[in-house]
Amino acid sequence: SAKSRSEADWLIGINATQALSVAAGQGVFSLGRVQTPTLVMICSRYLENKNFVPAKFWQLKAHTASGGISFTAQSTAKWEQQPEAIAALQRVKDAGQLVVKSVERKEACQEPPLLYDLTTLQKEANTKLNFSADKTLSIAQSLYEKKVMSYPRTGSRYIPEDVFDEMPERVALLEQYPRFAGYAAGLDGTPLNRRSVNDGKVTDHHALIITENLPGELSKDERAVYELVAGRMLEAFSGKCVKDVTTAILSAGDTDFTVKGSVMKVAGWRAVFGEQETGGDEEAASLPPLQEGESLPISNVELLEKQTKPKPLLTESSLLAAMENAGKELEDAELKASLKDAGIGTPATRAAIIETLFARQYIVREKKNLVPTDKGLAVY
Repeated sequence: SAKSRSEADWLIGINATQALSVAAGQGVFSLGRVQTPTLVMICSRYLENKNFVPAKFWQLKAHTASGGISFTAQSTAKWEQQPEAIAALQRVKDAGQLVVKSVERKEACQEPPLLYDLTTLQKEANTKLNFSADKTLSIAQSLYEKKVMSYPRTGSRYIPEDVFDEMPERVALLEQYPRFAGYAAGLDGTPLNRRSVNDGKVTDHHALIITENLPGELSKDERAVYELVAGRMLEAFSGKCVKDVTTAILSAGDTDFTVKGSVMKVAGWRAVFGEQETGGDEEAASLPPLQEGESLPISNVELLEKQTKPKPLLTESSLLAAMENAGKELEDAELKASLKDAGIGTPATRAAIIETLFARQYIVREKKNLVPTDKGLAVY
């Protein structure tokens, strides 16, 4: 692999860079075996997004209530023609009530997330703290040098058995860390979740965890990254989150409507940061108990005009994911298979590659989005 890397660097990094720069007749246009495919991902997503033509469609939303609890349900059908949607709206109004066709209740268990590897930490820090991948790596490196965090340049999200044996002590250590003290105390003495323990999946370095040293003075940014890692460690060794999820299908005037509700039974690992899931529309309302065959009054039904949306522009977080899973978008089955589980770049170099694209003036940041410059598009 070292030989093929050095050959690719000669062919692409040295020869192709020279060839393109000579052909351009002005300035230096650098190409590279990792930076250029990465630039391609940014450019093609940008062009796809920019040239996207949204299509309109219509949906119905019904307002109803049962046992004093009101809720809304959306039609399962989507109409591409407005007159058809209006006709359906009229039939629903004429029916005047919704009949409960089916109610499905099931318990949903969510296992805790795995520990962080470098890429996952960079993605989260980009989403939650707005840090660049490069900044996250240098902060993680500094925490490692301060001996409060394990080696950061890791591509594994697992720890071996011998490290797992030390985890009860690490959890107990966080009882002295104000932000997590209460939660850590609650984990004390309970059997820890073994989902992140797997000797076979630990590469040269295991997943990111905190060390046996409590941090002293840290900068604000260092503290933020330390708390992401410490919090994720607590989550990974916690019990699962259990919810009751109810899905109901209601119908009126030959249109089916659907609504979803959920009740948290056991918060489990979600209690570490006390975060609600952000599911947009999915985040379900609390539903009244519904019975099959029950009729509910319709207080209002409205026509929603919506439009199809393009794939969003890449952010540093979604680009890191795209680099990690670079084969996913490929049509060619053989090429796809060869890139499976490999991706492009390595956890340790991805941040530097993205920084290189900025330095070459191929891309710029617009808010969180990565957008190609004219120069970047010219290379593409």
